[in-house]
Amino acid sequence: MEKRDRTDDHNFFIVEEFGDIRILRYEVPAFEQLPLREKLFVYYLSRAALAGRDILWDQNNRWNLRIRKVLERILQQYPGERTGREFEAFLLYAKQVFFANGIHHHYSMDKFSPGFSPAYLKSLLEAVGAGGEYPDLEQVLFDPACMPKRVVLGGVADLLTASANNYYVGVTQPEAEAFYRQKLQEQGDRPLSVGLNSTLIVHGGQLTEEVWYANGKYGKEISKIVAHLEEARGYAWDHTQKEVIDLLVAYYKSGDLALFDAYSIAWLKEGQAPVDFINGFIEVYGDPLAYKGSWESIVEITDKEACRRTEILAENALWFEQQAPVEERFKKREITGVTARVMQAAMLGGDCHPATPIGINLPNSEWIREVYGSKSVTLDNITYAYHRASLGNGVLEEFAFSEEELELHRRYGYEGGNIHTDLHECLGHGSGKMLPGVTPDCLKSYYSTLEETRADLFALYYIADEKLLELGVVSAPEVGKCEYNSYIRNGLMTQLTRIKPGDDLEESHMRNRQLIASWVYEQGRETGVIERVVRAGKTFFVVRDHPALRMLFGRLLGEVQRIKSEGDYKAARQLIEGYGVKVDRELHAEVLERYANLGIPPYAGFLNPDYTLIEKNGRPMDVRISYPDNFLRQMLAYGEDTGQ
Repeated sequence: MEKRDRTDDHNFFIVEEFGDIRILRYEVPAFEQLPLREKLFVYYLSRAALAGRDILWDQNNRWNLRIRKVLERILQQYPGERTGREFEAFLLYAKQVFFANGIHHHYSMDKFSPGFSPAYLKSLLEAVGAGGEYPDLEQVLFDPACMPKRVVLGGVADLLTASANNYYVGVTQPEAEAFYRQKLQEQGDRPLSVGLNSTLIVHGGQLTEEVWYANGKYGKEISKIVAHLEEARGYAWDHTQKEVIDLLVAYYKSGDLALFDAYSIAWLKEGQAPVDFINGFIEVYGDPLAYKGSWESIVEITDKEACRRTEILAENALWFEQQAPVEERFKKREITGVTARVMQAAMLGGDCHPATPIGINLPNSEWIREVYGSKSVTLDNITYAYHRASLGNGVLEEFAFSEEELELHRRYGYEGGNIHTDLHECLGHGSGKMLPGVTPDCLKSYYSTLEETRADLFALYYIADEKLLELGVVSAPEVGKCEYNSYIRNGLMTQLTRIKPGDDLEESHMRNRQLIASWVYEQGRETGVIERVVRAGKTFFVVRDHPALRMLFGRLLGEVQRIKSEGDYKAARQLIEGYGVKVDRELHAEVLERYANLGIPPYAGFLNPDYTLIEKNGRPMDVRISYPDNFLRQMLAYGEDTGQ
């Protein structure tokens, strides 16, 4: 990615901080190099990426949109003093809700606890002529027992009734599982992603689905998305990309999941356009049963120079598959349709904003992956923004054991993180196969964690392989060594800064990382592969034998692939519950204290750039990009644009 010559590069990326959040900016240098046609394509795709924002808010919780509109009204119209402890607490709460796309934390899934009193909220509402809202909102906002967690993945009898998301209404977990089990039994060897684009409700005593499409639920928002996609179509790269848009539009208009599969296949086959996009009901992390897709969108521009490394990986995908330390019966005999690209994010929307992934591998349908392949995207400008914002924050110095470890990270940390993401997305998710008759449904709520574990293990095993040096993908053998240090440090310690004292791990990626790190630590403890060292009252985990650690990663990869391929629910449960959920309370307290002394928020997300269409006599002449510097102002502007 082209890097700008800034006098204060570090501070450009850091915008503001509140609560446990740091707001960053990402830059899109590739945009200004595009011809007008492609700038216009980005512009209209970006509008489509923002048009579905309200869908995600409603998916996350049925009260979210109503609460957001109340917060927006107060922030825009309140005539009183905007100072003092309670107003500052209200402001913090509003920012937290905007960041999380709802009243539950984006990562922990816990409901936010307002730092202001019920009486103060009532006074704010009355001051803007909305006092009638208060009776309905009081319990939702202030009662900690009311909808305490958006997604619950374990520890309760019924995951659906315990979760506060809005994917199921009046439906129990056994009812939903039986409903979709029946639907899956009706499918052939190329099953649709049943339940992906619908709300499951009880109607007239029967379970039925409210489908999300232009003439159904979320029809207003979907119609806006479609309108912007149709505007963008006129500036698409070629006929192939126009076909991708046509299939997506047809799917949105009909709700037909067969059209979603057709769109997904066309999308993954298209790999040449300089501007690409994701738009739809995609990831299922927000549903404890992993059926319902949260709405998301990303617009991306190719980073031509950086793409070469992912192209090399894709070209050699079969070699990696053949050499993987898994049973032969779980390996693909052929690798088809693997596309991997390094892109610059140009717009983030829905479940990808403000918090965003750094890499993506789609489609999620297992049969499409096996027959047609997959497309991977690494968002290089996002990782660069994270990297620049992290310089000098003291976290590495606090948790790395030695100067050697520090120096390795300074030299190879950014490279290692990017290569890990490339391997995870490009090869990891696309590797292996499930046995006939086995579907993700066999692993139930453990599927997402297990799949992320598998992709991470694939990346960890190969990042230290000499093949990457031979291919010119990594610059030195130390890249793998550096990534091993970082992964163990994060999996066993630093990621714990993201959860509250007494909590277990709930989020799939956090579970995955602790599972891997804890398992290899336990397996290699007697032989000293990883040593737990306490120095001056501080705990460190030190990798003493990197080659032996690689072999442990390989062993675990073989077992995780077996579990997935066979649909072994019991083994998945034992592995995840045994290593990925419970937290060492004493170590957690120590990590939180050490991190608190640094004064750095543990989470980060992004402001989007703004795009302005320049016209003359009704004719588009240019699209200008600018970088805003106020999170709340952008959130309020988005509310005015999409929430009315």
